[in-house]
Amino acid sequence: MKKSISAFFAASIVFASTSFAFADPIEGNWKTQSGETAKIASCGSSYCITLKTGQYAGQRIGKMKASGGQYVGTVTDPADNKEYSGSASLSGSKMKLKGCALKIFCKTQNWKKL
Repeated sequence: MKKSISAFFAASIVFASTSFAFADPIEGNWKTQSGETAKIASCGSSYCITLKTGQYAGQRIGKMKASGGQYVGTVTDPADNKEYSGSASLSGSKMKLKGCALKIFCKTQNWKKL
């Protein structure tokens, strides 16, 4: 009887630890600097950024991987569909998103988590 109870608790712990995946802090809905809503969600081993509202709703505008507390990858300007090297950093419910051409011409936006 004691063995079966121990096995039950061990199985319960394994089940609980595999059933609940913790979301990365970057995942969720974000209010962009221009007022649209963007969703950041896991897509494979990366995080994809897709606009949910506005003129370009439904368009994917970025893909990033977590790297030492930062996020690096690419961002796309939806107006001209040009892709840039990108990075993001989080501070609480705020995100600084940066896109660069040739690593010297950069634009930064500040987004707020909804």
